[in-house]
Amino acid sequence: MSNLKIYQEAGFEGFKTIRELMDDINAVPKDKGIYLILQDSKSMPNFINQGTGGFFKEKNPNVPIQDLEKNWIKDEPVLYIGKAGGKTQKKDGTVSNSKATLQSRIEQYMRFGQGEPIGHWGGRLIWQLADAKDLIVCWKVLGKDEEPREVEKNMIQEFKKGHGGKRPFANLQD
Repeated sequence: MSNLKIYQEAGFEGFKTIRELMDDINAVPKDKGIYLILQDSKSMPNFINQGTGGFFKEKNPNVPIQDLEKNWIKDEPVLYIGKAGGKTQKKDGTVSNSKATLQSRIEQYMRFGQGEPIGHWGGRLIWQLADAKDLIVCWKVLGKDEEPREVEKNMIQEFKKGHGGKRPFANLQD
């Protein structure tokens, strides 16, 4: 995990494989925060046509292999940036506090990846990687004055600056 040390130094914790978290989610804190899906390999992934992601509202989560190839950034460990908790804005414009925690949100993500029809559409491209269960999940609990959505948005913008305007592999929006 040597090339992931930078994330440890930035305050991220956990560094569990998806497989480990599918077996036991209790290592993940029940707090608001952000999380990353990382790879500790520099090899080109094996993309699969039919991933393991669930069909939420009967929508197919899979995309064509050429879309996966187009999104892939060679030698980049960060594949997805996600958030949990904080304020959420509804379609009608009202703002409320999300009850999601890192544990509940990552658990949803794991369940979606096991084929359950869960509403975790973001990051779905991960489940079209043959070695998805070997990827690493880390998280960072945020302070009470930090907003997960803002931290996530800023991280994606910083990522894009260093990668020619491209988002992490499985982040489909800013």
